[in-house]
Amino acid sequence: MIEEILPAQVACASSFGDLAETAEEGLFPAEAAAIAKAVAKRREEFTTVRLCARRALGELGLPPVPLVPGKRGATVWPQGVVGTMTHCAGFRAAAVARAADLTSLGIDAEPNLPLPEGVLEVVARPAETARLAELARSHPAVSWDRLLFSAKESVFKTWYPLTGLELDFEEAELDIDPEAGTFRARLQVPGPLVAGERLDVFEGKWLARRGFVVTAIALEAAASES
Repeated sequence: MIEEILPAQVACASSFGDLAETAEEGLFPAEAAAIAKAVAKRREEFTTVRLCARRALGELGLPPVPLVPGKRGATVWPQGVVGTMTHCAGFRAAAVARAADLTSLGIDAEPNLPLPEGVLEVVARPAETARLAELARSHPAVSWDRLLFSAKESVFKTWYPLTGLELDFEEAELDIDPEAGTFRARLQVPGPLVAGERLDVFEGKWLARRGFVVTAIALEAAASES
């Protein structure tokens, strides 16, 4: 599903449930140590999404390696690889690409259900809240508040490897196109420097299907150098 909104140079693997290999042997020792104190549900999703990532790395012709959480939980990817993972109830996915093809990559998946009460006020800027209300009236099949949340998660996952800095929800303002399946995120803080250029807008794609909303941003290396 999520591969439909990613460019061809991205390898992606996903699962609509935890994989059979989610016993301890599915992890490298360093990964098992990182998750040793977690509850069973967290260990299962942690393992499954890493198995997805190793499948995706295999599509690039790369061997399986440990994928250990680093600072702020961000995965440490092999040299020359950009990657991203996501998991929610009922869905796990990972996407990877060679750094020669993409500068950064972010994906996120969420259930196509309204956000819990009080969350929208935390993640949305006033202009976004007004646009979400319009979208809900014209396209009621999509939980637009959840899509906004997902897109901002993808923005952060793209931003963080480029900066190593936090990005609050209100520090990016989104425009969502309900017909084209795209979104634009205008950063409200100075964007990262990419190939000597300040990048203040991230553009992404979204899809709603099978009870989920998924979002993705793929920042192409060639585009950043033009």
